Amino acid sequence: MPLATQDQNRLDQLHRRLKEQTEMFLGYPVAKDFDCRALARFLELPLNNLGDPFAPSTYQVDSREFEREVVTFAAQLLRAENDSWWGYVTNGGSEGNLYGLYLARELFPQAMVYFSQATHYSVSKNLHLLGMRHIMIRAQQSGEIDYEDLRETLRIHRDKVPIMFANIGTTMTEGKDDIGKIRTIFQELAISQSYIHSDAALCGFIAPFLNPRPAFDFADGADSISISGHKFIGSPIPCGIVLARKRHVERIARSIAYIGNLDTTITGSRNGLTPLILWTAIKRLGEEGFRLRVAQSLTVTEYACDQLQKIGVNAWRNPNAITVVFPSPSSQVRKKWQLAAAEGVAHLLVLPNVTSVQIDNFVADVANDMGRS
Repeated sequence: MPLATQDQNRLDQLHRRLKEQTEMFLGYPVAKDFDCRALARFLELPLNNLGDPFAPSTYQVDSREFEREVVTFAAQLLRAENDSWWGYVTNGGSEGNLYGLYLARELFPQAMVYFSQATHYSVSKNLHLLGMRHIMIRAQQSGEIDYEDLRETLRIHRDKVPIMFANIGTTMTEGKDDIGKIRTIFQELAISQSYIHSDAALCGFIAPFLNPRPAFDFADGADSISISGHKFIGSPIPCGIVLARKRHVERIARSIAYIGNLDTTITGSRNGLTPLILWTAIKRLGEEGFRLRVAQSLTVTEYACDQLQKIGVNAWRNPNAITVVFPSPSSQVRKKWQLAAAEGVAHLLVLPNVTSVQIDNFVADVANDMGRS
């Protein structure tokens, strides 16, 4: 039966409001230049990518063939050796981080997890859920981990296998931990066993196209990597990709008879629409399209930082970052542009959909705000 008129009106009002608010946010890492109209017909189907995307299942209303292509593209981008990796499309970066930590715990149940104070808030929750021992390490002003503090802390706890949770783009400043330096510290301390998870939620599809390329992927020594799909790639539904070394995943896999599949993922039933969304983006853009997408974002980010500095705002960004950091403006400006702020600092993120016109309008609001204060 059709919706009642008043209920349809409520949906119409919500849509109008959200369309307006979508035009006005700069403070969150969400790309909004996606086009999923060709996928509307799949909303008529009960898509469920049940279980392992690489194993057959008795449930066949799925998009797992397309999911495999998505994770294969990501694995190649992140320099995984052929037939050495496994992955799936997640509900988002936090699930990918949970998966990486879960694998690490199964490999090294008595290990110690290390992460910086700039790490995303979900990590503490994941560690609590998994019951893993952990130590927080200082972060530099840039958001990158303090390697000296890490070295000294590791030295004290050399009897425990280290699990390193590396940030490849922190929430507020887009600081990137260098897992090459972390591996070097392990070698200097004669640490023979370890695990490194890369949280590349924002930067997983940015970092491969930067020069110099950050040390964060499988070729650099990562054991697992988590990426968000709705951040730089773009999706109307939160999603992500997690990749891990296949030999680690094989340690946790178990067969589930009634679905004819393997239990290797965090959730059992999984979204079958988001792999199609990511697949569509990958097919439209290709590797060269992502390269251009990164270049465009970096150009507008440099413009945004320069324009803020011209009006006297102490704005800055890390090298090759699409995040501009500056002193938090008034609540009115923060509310209008939906800025995230913490400890007197705010930031804006220049995703590929952000234009110089939007930056000019934002800078004008900040200038007017400074004139009133």
